[in-house]
Parts: sequence; structure tokens; C-alpha cells
Amino acid sequence: MKKTKFIFVTGGVLSSLGKGLAAASIGALLKARGLNVSIQKLDPYLNVDPGMMSPFQHGEVFVTDDGAETDLDLGHYERYLGVPMSRRNTYTAGRIYTNVLNKERQGKYHGGTVQVIPHVTDEVKAAIKSATTPDLDVLMVEIGGTVGDIEGLPFLEAIRQLKNDLGKNRCLYIHLTLVPYLKTSAEPKSKPTQHSVKELRSIGIQPDIIMCRSETALSQEMKHKIALFCDVPKDAVFSAVDVGNIYEVPLEYHREGIDNKVAKLLRFKGLPDVAPWEKLNERLNNPKHEVTIGLIGKYVALGESYKSLNEALTHGGLDSQAKVNIQHINAEELKPRNLEKYLGGLDGILIPGGFGDRGFDGMLLAARYAREKKRPFFGIGFGMQCQLIEYARNVAGLAGATSEEFDRRAKDKVICRMNERHDSREKRPTDADLGGAMRLGSYPCRLQPGTLALKAYKEADIDERHRNRFDFNNNYLEALEKLGLRFCALSPDNSLVEMVELPVKEHPWYLGCQFHPEFKSTPMKPHPLFRDFIKAALSFKTSKSQ
Repeated sequence: MKKTKFIFVTGGVLSSLGKGLAAASIGALLKARGLNVSIQKLDPYLNVDPGMMSPFQHGEVFVTDDGAETDLDLGHYERYLGVPMSRRNTYTAGRIYTNVLNKERQGKYHGGTVQVIPHVTDEVKAAIKSATTPDLDVLMVEIGGTVGDIEGLPFLEAIRQLKNDLGKNRCLYIHLTLVPYLKTSAEPKSKPTQHSVKELRSIGIQPDIIMCRSETALSQEMKHKIALFCDVPKDAVFSAVDVGNIYEVPLEYHREGIDNKVAKLLRFKGLPDVAPWEKLNERLNNPKHEVTIGLIGKYVALGESYKSLNEALTHGGLDSQAKVNIQHINAEELKPRNLEKYLGGLDGILIPGGFGDRGFDGMLLAARYAREKKRPFFGIGFGMQCQLIEYARNVAGLAGATSEEFDRRAKDKVICRMNERHDSREKRPTDADLGGAMRLGSYPCRLQPGTLALKAYKEADIDERHRNRFDFNNNYLEALEKLGLRFCALSPDNSLVEMVELPVKEHPWYLGCQFHPEFKSTPMKPHPLFRDFIKAALSFKTSKSQ
């Protein structure tokens, strides 16, 4: 059994510095050396998971194969490492405290006083160790939040203790800070970094490596100054400069020598093969074509709300060597009078997942516009449900067609609550427990022959990740099918509709899926549905210009 080594990534000065990208990039470089690498995110907030949090608060909710609702950083981990994460790769303070309190109620502390140290810190250490496997070389652990946050102290104390538990040769601390550039004095400032490291050292953690986010590369003089005041070697301070696209980060870190320093400190041998990352960036930076996709959503005010979607669309353009320009359009702004203004210049239209009826009318208008104007269209999750309701209303003549989510008493509930018999993991939704009322994680489905779906996947049996409380009502399947809609993918027992499409003779590319394919797309392996969607958008653009 290998003795897994641990790299702890902390952040200081301010939030949103990019700890997740930093951890994912370093992990990718270590994997490029032939090492077996995984990453874990520890979030200090008290929510049990992000599933009930607004996307405006915390960005998208990423879903793993085993049904964990997680922080969006796990999406970065999967995209950069190309390996699936699980619920063991993410813990929140809420989940940690829940475990501790459950143990106390079960008498596992034998009547002792339950305290942050050792009970909470022991639970954090157990959570970290749970993410290791016998063949794992490196576990990177990202601590969410900023050093100095009161809720993060138990996590920092836990990783401080782990160095004593495991030995110094198995633990490495990387601290990511900000070196701001003041235009008035025309110089970068190191004082925020000094204070951040001082805060970290005050709780017993001495960083081994300091990474400095900055607009421009730091001079050797500035690096030496930071090294002196933060008590690290001169060759342990690195620039982490802004780059053109996020997939340049591993290459930038490699050029800086960050991965070499990590390998030296943890005694890893060999050199990384960065050729795949160089080829990827060559394609990203030198596109031959360009398409514009309209993302019709309700959380467009915060770009992080659709992080995986944005990345999957970018990946989708790689096969066609196309740059994908994404226009985020607020569904609430769409009205019959302005559809051409908002949608006329688009090469493709996508409606993403979501919950609630806000923006629903605008999404229906967009789905109808795409269907009638023969514009390539992709509906995901809630987006597919919009497709089905629009088709039922405007093709099948069911004017009152809607979702049970919006109106439980409606006559034509084309979208309805999940049936308990579908899977033992499901729970019948209740108003009191919406957090556990969804079909979450990976489920199988079977593609029908002669469909766009099968053409994309090239295999009939697939698995995709879900996050939905409602499904298509099969009582309407026969009626819609007779009118031309194809139910191109079903669950293995034929009880659940997973994908719908229109035949190519009626529409060049009009497809929807109940699952979320964006969660499985990576830059090295773009998802087939996004690949074919972008190809269809490019074909539409080409035909329009002829």
C-alpha cells in the first residue's frame, strides 16, 4: 500500500483568488508525471451541501456520479484531472458538525464533553483520510474561504495536526495570496501577502510554497522580499499571473517551476508530459471558425452559475476548431416583440437547468422560436421540460400544458413529480424536505436507433448525471409522438423519458435531455452532445451566409 502524500492549499487576502483552479492545475501537472492524484474540497460554511443554496450565492451546484451536490470547484477538478469525483471529495462544516452531533447522540463519545478540539478536528482529519485509496500517490486538499475567517479555524487546525500525525515528508502547505498592483505608485505591493502569511503562521502553519496572484509577473526582487518577510526559501515564491484562458494555467505554473518545486519537496521523480496541454491551448488560441450561442437562463447575472455549461460549450467547439461566443440572455427579458432582437443573431440556442417558474415564459418563447426558425437548439434538464411543454401547447394544442412544479391542479401536467418506483435512491418529494427530493447522480439510459442522440454517442447504453425533481408525464407520450416528437432515449425499464428530439427532416438539430451532460465534459474529452450541437450551429451559420 502506498503512503499517500498530502498537499494543502489555503488562500489569503480575499476570496475568489482561484484556489480551485490552482489546486486543479497543480494536480494536473502531477498527474502528467504519471502520479495517481485526487483532490478534495473542504468548505467552512455551515450548509450541509450547496444543493439548497442560490446560484447567485455560490455559483453552480456540481453533481458527482454518486449523487453528491457539491461546490463548483469539483467541476474544475474533474475537467483538469479527467477522473470522477465523489462525495468523499467534498465536505462542508455543516456536514462535519452533523457527523459530530450524530455521534454524540449515539453515545459514541461516552458522555464526554464535545469540543472543537479534538472532536471536530478529528472528524475533519477522518474526512480527509476517507478520500484516500491504497493506490493514491497524492491527495490535494483545498480549504475554502480565506485565512482569518472564524469558521475556517477548525479546518486549519486539523491540517496543522496532520503534519504531526503523518510526518513532515508527507505534507506540503501551499498558500495562495494576492499581490495587488497600485497604478498610482506604479508598483506591486507585498504587504497583503505578508499579513496573510502572518495570520496563517499564527495558527501554527508555515507555508512551504507561496503563490502570488498578480496582473503581471513578479520581479526577482519582489519574490525575495516576500520570501524574507514570510520565512520561506527564495525559490518557494511564485507568480500566478492572469492568463488568456483557464486552460493555460497548468502551462503557466509549469513555466514558473511550481510543479518542479512540489515534486522536489515531496520527493517525486520524473518530468511531466505537458504536450496534451500545449496541443489543447494551440486549438483554443487558434480557432478557424466562430459561432455564437445564446444561453437563455435565469441566473445570468452571475457567470459562475453556469460554469460547467460555459466550459462544456467551449469544449464542444474544439472538434470543429470553432471559438464559441456565449451570450447570456436573461429569460425574463424575452417578450414576443423582442425575440428577433435577442435571438436573431444567434447560431444556436440553449436553455439550461433550473428550478421555479421565474423566466419560464421567456424560455418557452425561445424554445418555440428555435423550433419554428430551424435554429439549432439544446434543452438541458429544465430546458427539456420547456421543450416538451412548448410542443404540447403549440403543436398538440394543449393550451394549458404546464409542469406540476408550477400548478399542482392543472389539467395537463405534461411534467410531473417523480414516481417512487423508479429507483430505491429516490425519495418522494415533500415541501418539508426539498433537499432530498431529487433524482441525483448517475443513471443509465438507452438510446433509440436512427436518432441524433445515438449518432452523437455512438453507443446505445450510456450513463449520465441527473439533478431533477420532475419528469415527463408518460400519459402524453403517445400523443406527442404521433405529432412528430421523438423520445430518443429512455431509462432501461422504459419508465422514464431521458431525451427528446425532432427528426432531421423537420429540424436540423433540436434535442433535449433530462440529465446534465455538462458535468461530464472535459477539455481532453468533450461531451458528444455539445460537440454535435456546436457542429450544428456552425452548419447553420455557414448555410445562413451562403
